[in-house]
Amino acid sequence: MGFSIKLAPGVRIRASSRGIRTSVGPRAARVHFGAGRTGFSTGAGPVGFYTSLGGGRRSSGRATSAATYQRQVAAQQRQAAHAQRIEEAQRLAQTFLRILELHRVDFPAASRPIAPQPAPPDRASIYKHYEQHALAGIGLFERAKRAQAKQLATQWTEAEMQRQWATRCEQQAAWQQYLDQRWQRLCSNSPEVVLETLEEAFEDNEAPSAAVGVIADEVSLVVLVPSVDQVVPERMPTTTQSGNLSLRKLPQRDRADYYKQFVCGQVLVTVREALAVAPAIAYARVAVLRQDGNDSYGRPRVSCLLAAKFDRHALNGVQWQTADAAGIVNDTSTELVLNQRARTGELQPLNLATEPALAELLSAVDLAELTGEQ
Repeated sequence: MGFSIKLAPGVRIRASSRGIRTSVGPRAARVHFGAGRTGFSTGAGPVGFYTSLGGGRRSSGRATSAATYQRQVAAQQRQAAHAQRIEEAQRLAQTFLRILELHRVDFPAASRPIAPQPAPPDRASIYKHYEQHALAGIGLFERAKRAQAKQLATQWTEAEMQRQWATRCEQQAAWQQYLDQRWQRLCSNSPEVVLETLEEAFEDNEAPSAAVGVIADEVSLVVLVPSVDQVVPERMPTTTQSGNLSLRKLPQRDRADYYKQFVCGQVLVTVREALAVAPAIAYARVAVLRQDGNDSYGRPRVSCLLAAKFDRHALNGVQWQTADAAGIVNDTSTELVLNQRARTGELQPLNLATEPALAELLSAVDLAELTGEQ
């Protein structure tokens, strides 16, 4: 048996067979002393926590020990960290997969454009217009006159239908003539038409690309790629020997290899699209540029990482779904120029002093226009 007495707000004495024990403070932060070990409890609503302040612990009623609560919180934190780790691993895996899949985009070959057939005139709206005009001034009960007026409206409608249809067919024929002339110029490699066609095709490319010149059946292209830090993550998802998820730091050589795959993937995407939309182009020269910050005058500093020439026929038969981008560029291109660091394989800027033709090409590139900055 025992009893409990409230001496004052926040002060209560409890007596039991174990002795007298005093509790001081509000329920949110209450200290217990007297018989047994001194303790501290906190709680709100139906849930409370109790911990002993003198070594050892005891819970009372519905209270759960602070140590148990701390273990539960720690377990939840570990679960949250693991879930975040899994999410990060999935994001990294998608990034690396996307780098390896860049060059596998297919572009349908261009064909002679056909002007769309004109839509037929709206008979109902035309008749309604002429009917209102024909019935103007005729009374509601003048049936004979109304019938004659409607017959006249029908005749006017048929005539207007024929007139509008003939006009629309003439417009369609004129548009088709324009498209045929442009198609013929594209197929004869008219520089103006080829450059305009490629500019439109490259508008939605991830890496800014541009056609900068057409000579006979050869087009010159430039591609602007970001730096390795903007493309290749520093860590890669993997598993430990025990099967646990790990985000290991990517070795410098491996990171350089992935960046090379990215650069070559952008080259192949640009070349394949150019050859698809310009059917008479037989050769494509490509220069890959990278913006390396600004110089002391605030002007963009640009380096050239790779240059190559591709023959349309050399790309026929390539196993796009299995071969990697760097291997395809190496196997199908001619006049391939790149500079890799021996130890790590990193792509280094080319020495344009030994490549005057390439330097001249790059001097004609408007970087602001290429990046869309005005």
